[in-house]
Amino acid sequence: MKNYDAVIFDLDGVITKTALVHAASWKQMFDEYLKLREQRDKELFKEFTHEKDYLPFVDGKPRYKGVESFLESRGINIPFGDPTDVPGEETACGLGNKKNVKFKSILEEKGAEVFDPAVALMKDLKANGIHIGVASSSKNCQLILQKTGLEDLFETRVDGVVSAEMGLKGKPEGDIFVTACENVGCTPDRAVVVEDAVSGVQAGKNGGFALVLGVAREGNDDDLKNNGADIVVNHFEGVNAQKIEEWLEEIKK
Repeated sequence: MKNYDAVIFDLDGVITKTALVHAASWKQMFDEYLKLREQRDKELFKEFTHEKDYLPFVDGKPRYKGVESFLESRGINIPFGDPTDVPGEETACGLGNKKNVKFKSILEEKGAEVFDPAVALMKDLKANGIHIGVASSSKNCQLILQKTGLEDLFETRVDGVVSAEMGLKGKPEGDIFVTACENVGCTPDRAVVVEDAVSGVQAGKNGGFALVLGVAREGNDDDLKNNGADIVVNHFEGVNAQKIEEWLEEIKK
């Protein structure tokens, strides 16, 4: 490939079908908290929805940032707390930790499915000498990769655990993608980001990547295009190393 040396993939919703598990876990946690506020504080309960709440305020963001972002949208102000807070404690960290308990419970019970065409794409990239890495906000990234048997496909993993250790900024900043890119010996101007979240395509654009490929599994084509995606697809059928090369050629013209 003349125009790129590496592809950095997001995980949830791009490679694995865990985005739906995350969304369900967020909804359970937030609805429980909002009902508590209705009973205790006489606030009108308005359920947490996928389209109006999860996608714009939570999807793709680091866990505690997602809590803060959604609560801010509802005019709810609670302490940030500490990552060691007990799950369910009335802090951003406590609520985020409760969501994670729910997510792990569903993951252990049902496992994690993968998008087979995404795996085929990664194998084609490797066969063509392209470096691949995974960058995710999730602190469960390694667990998911192990459960799906995909861990050995990637040369690097920059996730929520690594971000906390290194002090990296979460999406929409480009830190995690740039770090993954550097870990495989590449620069962003010779690399591609693949993302399904608005905050993720913003991160790819902010990181200065040669191509930001949006995956609109939620039918959110326009949102991805308007926030930094150069190309948007609904699935990976027909996408391979050569197709990405062609897209980069088109962008350069």
